[in-house]
Amino acid sequence: MSTKQRIKAAVLFHALSDQTRLEILNRLKQGEQCVCELTDALQTGQSRLSFHLRVLKEAGFIRDRPEGRWMYYSLNSEGLEDLEDFVGELKKATAMPGSSKKCE
Repeated sequence: MSTKQRIKAAVLFHALSDQTRLEILNRLKQGEQCVCELTDALQTGQSRLSFHLRVLKEAGFIRDRPEGRWMYYSLNSEGLEDLEDFVGELKKATAMPGSSKKCE
């Protein structure tokens, strides 16, 4: 795995390492939601929610679109595919037999 791939994986897993961000992703499984809907559902302040949304967006898990004075959020399948690719590479590695030769 290249350095760039490891950095991307770290960003992805950091975004998933918070319960609030996981709850946001879970809510967005139902479809696009306005930031006001997420604020109400999570019973949190908009500045705190904005921080979590930014982390998820930077990781590529969500996308946003403005409409009027509101911002709407939805899942981004490309970001989820990046995560799936990384986990798939790990799964491939566990399927390959072998051990370290340094300790022999």
